[in-house]
Amino acid sequence: MANCTLCPVECGADREKNAGRCGVKGLTVAKYYLHPYEEPPICHTNGSGAIFFGGCHLRCAFCQNYEVSRGVRGKEISPSRLCEIFRELEKAGADNINLVTPDHVSHLILQALREYKPSIPVIYNTSGYCKTEALQAIDRYIDVYLPDVKFYSSALAVRYTGRADYFDRAKKALAFMAQKPVVWDGDKLLSGMLVRHLVMPMCVSDTLKILDFLRETLPAQTPLSLMRQYVPMGEAERFPELCRGVTDREYRRAEDHALLLGFSRLYTQTKESAQKKFIPDWED
Repeated sequence: MANCTLCPVECGADREKNAGRCGVKGLTVAKYYLHPYEEPPICHTNGSGAIFFGGCHLRCAFCQNYEVSRGVRGKEISPSRLCEIFRELEKAGADNINLVTPDHVSHLILQALREYKPSIPVIYNTSGYCKTEALQAIDRYIDVYLPDVKFYSSALAVRYTGRADYFDRAKKALAFMAQKPVVWDGDKLLSGMLVRHLVMPMCVSDTLKILDFLRETLPAQTPLSLMRQYVPMGEAERFPELCRGVTDREYRRAEDHALLLGFSRLYTQTKESAQKKFIPDWED
């Protein structure tokens, strides 16, 4: 980590001494608890054992967890302490261990998983902007991939993240994640991949291209979550088009297209999901 190239940014920071583009040096946790607001196959009965890692290399301007992604929130811990958190969540009845935004600290999460592999499924909850080499390193310990495919257009990716290569990286990562064997226990996902996409204001044309790509390239049984939970957060005020929620018409266009494409497992959201009350309380 003296010349960090763990993620596609390859900032070259000496993360033994300084924070990288991701905003953190080591393993930082902002919150962990039983999270009830994930997709039904993920939160299932008791809730997903979500662990929110501080920092993020993608740094979306509209991030719903802005304080966490910028490294403002969180406490630096050791891999051994992360193992203790795994055990605490298992004991609390979590349906799985949900690693939220893990890419920039995946090497340290890997150390923890080598020390202790939870007895419940481990979920890799990612922005999709990651290196396949990093995924290959941790893959044997991951049961479910939960990528959020954000942009097809490089122009949008540049505008909101500064990363023109977002989709090129994401499609390679998706191809790798799609190899994970699919295992269901009733309506609970034990192994495989569930793909997410956040519908955003003024971006529905890009959404339709993403849906076409997913349908053409991924196995037919791949579940899709079409999220409507966008709330203006972070630096959204810098972009006039992002200062409102998604309209009924915008979301309906996306939903109708997904249905037309024939996704066999499609999870949708009502407009009531776009409320700040569903965002974790970082003060707690």
